[in-house]
Amino acid sequence: MASLNQTQVSTANYQGTDKLILGIVLAVVTFWLFAQTTLNIAPAMQEDLQISYDLNNLAVSITALFSGIFIVVAGGLADRLGRVKLTNIGLLLSVIGSILIVISPTGTAVLLLAGRILQGLSAACIMPATLALMKAYYEGKERQRALSFWSIGSWGGSGLSALFGGLIASTMGWRWIFILSILVAVISYLLIRGTPESKSTETDEKAFDWAGLIAFIIAMLAINIVIGQGASLGWLSPAVLAGIAVFIISTIIFLRIEKRSENGFVDLSLFSNQTFSGASLSNFLLNGAAGTLLVSLALVQAEAGLSSLQSGLITVGYLVAVLSTIRVGEKLLQRMGPRKPMLMGCFITGVGILLTSLTFLLAEQYIIVSFIGFTLFGIGLGFYATPSTDAALSNVPGDKAGSASGIYKMASSLGAAFGVAISAAIFYGLSEMEGIPPMADLFLGRTDNITVRYAAGIGLLFNVFMIVVAIIAIIMTIPKGKPKEVLE
Repeated sequence: MASLNQTQVSTANYQGTDKLILGIVLAVVTFWLFAQTTLNIAPAMQEDLQISYDLNNLAVSITALFSGIFIVVAGGLADRLGRVKLTNIGLLLSVIGSILIVISPTGTAVLLLAGRILQGLSAACIMPATLALMKAYYEGKERQRALSFWSIGSWGGSGLSALFGGLIASTMGWRWIFILSILVAVISYLLIRGTPESKSTETDEKAFDWAGLIAFIIAMLAINIVIGQGASLGWLSPAVLAGIAVFIISTIIFLRIEKRSENGFVDLSLFSNQTFSGASLSNFLLNGAAGTLLVSLALVQAEAGLSSLQSGLITVGYLVAVLSTIRVGEKLLQRMGPRKPMLMGCFITGVGILLTSLTFLLAEQYIIVSFIGFTLFGIGLGFYATPSTDAALSNVPGDKAGSASGIYKMASSLGAAFGVAISAAIFYGLSEMEGIPPMADLFLGRTDNITVRYAAGIGLLFNVFMIVVAIIAIIMTIPKGKPKEVLE
């Protein structure tokens, strides 16, 4: 207890260090780098474990879904129980989840699914808690610098995951990815250890909003099932229509509960701030554009004969670009405020995705154009990342930093989950289309795969549409000029 009191006393004067930043970044990459590799190593996992295609796909998607569902809850808990404590709990869940994946036996997906769920819960704890720590222990330009490194861990980690996963799976074996993840989590814990606890100054104990959480879970699971299974079951089938009805009803119930509750697990009052709302919505849409990687890389593997490692090399430009421009986005934020770099980032990202949608080209031409497109994709995200995060967190009260961070990162996880699911549904659904697709005379090269290439093009254009909506949201909600904290 004495050490706890000392920690509480020292918190007021504590200034964040580079050691803490490194520990936080390593905590963040346990999800964005290591857990995200399943997007590329799924075939290797399925072959080794001898499980069905459906179970394997569920194992891939379930992590982001659970992260998105519980991230706001974890953000609120971080405010009440302590941000350092929730970060450490997240690291522990990551270690346990990775162990379950590593020891998963052949012929069953039980331990694999359990491990992936724990990885999702781990990310739900780590992301809002670490963002709130950066808000609490860094100020002004130092906070913007810290958020840039946080963004490097998330955006950079996701950019490297496809190449990293393919490399490790093809050399050491896919299980080694999660062994390395355990080591990184332990190092992260050691670096963060000793950091003073940070929590909300509110002392009132409030009952947890179980009714709101249950309604939210039902709504998210229902819409996820509809998106994922709609094409195979039929979009007008009774099961899909029932799923849509459950989603609508659960969403209405959830909103009514949250509006009437004084302690809702989603603090809807935060959305009264236009800047926070705009940053969160555009964040949801840009993360949804992750479907670009799924569709484009699946196309070159299926129709151009590239391996998972070779297709991952197409995204090298994305990785280099996002890592090299995140600090540029920070400098643009300091000079221009958040609005202009966010718009610039969205525009460049949209152009990059548009290039990947040129699926009517010959295979060699498409690979070159896609490489350029993914590079622009990375540049755009680098410009966007720090200004968006700073715009969201700089406009909320300090005692709600965890909840705000949770909502902002919920937008990331759910955006990625639904964006990938919708892009996949469009791609695989249209791939089964019979007859000659529209504008078939524009396609070069082989004629036997025109339907697949057309489906990929439409799926990719959907991602361009999301970027356009994000641009509109930013124009309508993000104010012009520099953020107040960096004004002289």
